[in-house]
Amino acid sequence: MLKIDSRSRQALYNVDATRRIERAAQAALPPHTLMQRAGLAMAQLALALTPHARRIWIACGPGNNGGDGLEAAMHLQRWGKLPVVTWLGSLDKAPPDAAASYQRAFEAGVAFAETPPDDYDLSIDALLGIGADVRAPEGRMAHWINLMNAGTPPVLAVDLPTGLHADTGVVAQHSVKAWHTLSLLTLKPGLFTAHGRDAAGTVWLDDLDTAHNTAANESTATPTAWLAGAPLAAARLHASHKGSYGDVVVVGGAAGMTGAALLAASAALYGGAGRVFVGLLDGGSMAVDASQPELMFRPVDALDFSAMTTVCGCGGGDAVRGPLPRILSTSTNVVIDADAINMIAIDSQLQTLLMARGKRLAATVLTPHPLEAARLLGITAMQVQHDRLAAAQQLAQRFGCTVVLKGSGTVIAAPGQIPVINSTGNALLATAGTGDVLAGMVGARLASGLDAFAAACQTVYRHGLAADQWPAGSTLVAGSLARRQAPSGD
Repeated sequence: MLKIDSRSRQALYNVDATRRIERAAQAALPPHTLMQRAGLAMAQLALALTPHARRIWIACGPGNNGGDGLEAAMHLQRWGKLPVVTWLGSLDKAPPDAAASYQRAFEAGVAFAETPPDDYDLSIDALLGIGADVRAPEGRMAHWINLMNAGTPPVLAVDLPTGLHADTGVVAQHSVKAWHTLSLLTLKPGLFTAHGRDAAGTVWLDDLDTAHNTAANESTATPTAWLAGAPLAAARLHASHKGSYGDVVVVGGAAGMTGAALLAASAALYGGAGRVFVGLLDGGSMAVDASQPELMFRPVDALDFSAMTTVCGCGGGDAVRGPLPRILSTSTNVVIDADAINMIAIDSQLQTLLMARGKRLAATVLTPHPLEAARLLGITAMQVQHDRLAAAQQLAQRFGCTVVLKGSGTVIAAPGQIPVINSTGNALLATAGTGDVLAGMVGARLASGLDAFAAACQTVYRHGLAADQWPAGSTLVAGSLARRQAPSGD
């Protein structure tokens, strides 16, 4: 059994792939083996998490997720605990494995009840699991979910919190908010993006001893996505100089919004770029930033974008439309953020230039939040959030570039790449300017020579890790974040 943390790179499989793995494993094992292993794993984790718990409420659904709960109840009963099972199934309609586990629990003396106990020390959600993909909780099931969420005892979910979509992270109207989730056989993408991280709590994985099952592994050789892991630390060579790490230019900062461009420039500076230039779009009000004299200010018309990595759009307003055609046409590496994305969304000529970059394999990273992604796709932000993986992949294919779809469980996608879901970050990043900092950090990594996809994956991880390591009790502000980036090997 493995506790999932942000440092470990893990394969993620959607429901279809998980079911293929399950079928292949079942074909190679005696009947009922997987459910027996799942129930034992659940009981062991319940005991490890709450060793002093006595009465344990196990809410079991009518299918195999409920069967896992019934199997766990049998073990807990034998270990001297007092499990109380509420079961929505029946012997005449239960799948064969679930029926067998019911019989084992019944013969072990497990108590069955029509309603949850009034007093318990732990609740186990074994209602739907990945079955939530085909039906939403209602009736008694919805009532039990509400009781779990309203109670103070910990909640442990079997495979997936009920009501959470395994592939997308979307939650139903009634959904369990677990303290811990034991994902069985595989890790699912929905556990880590959209509402998944809030719903699942701490995620654990038990592959039910199928990792060495050749048939199961060959049935799904390619993951649906990867959960990002910590990038390797890259030490700088002694025999290097500022030219070794490239030039970054930030174009943005229209009147009243210069702060956004300066945040991106500061992030590129502290992210390790050799030199950082700033082309403000506010009419030339600033020649030097006294607090950061390393930044070099230039008129936008005088900049040679072909020799630099360009970060474009941070606070650019409508003014960014002017230099965008030249930036898209001539810059070797480009990070497109904020207002630059909005301009492209409403201008077909700019979209053509962006797609042309993809055709000539010029490095391009788009960093939209869900509403900006929706504008590019011509849909609503709700539709983007309904399937974040699909939206990011659609953008990447349409424009031939790397896409960083920001949000809880940021998705990084690129043509020909398995998408990555980022595993770091928290709500401290929900403040103005942190997106500008991310854009500048990506620019620094691109300028250092990384390809667009690697630069995006590494930067998003480090950006989130800095928030995870933020001093307890202090407020995260973007300017401080730019100066306190987590090292790449942390």
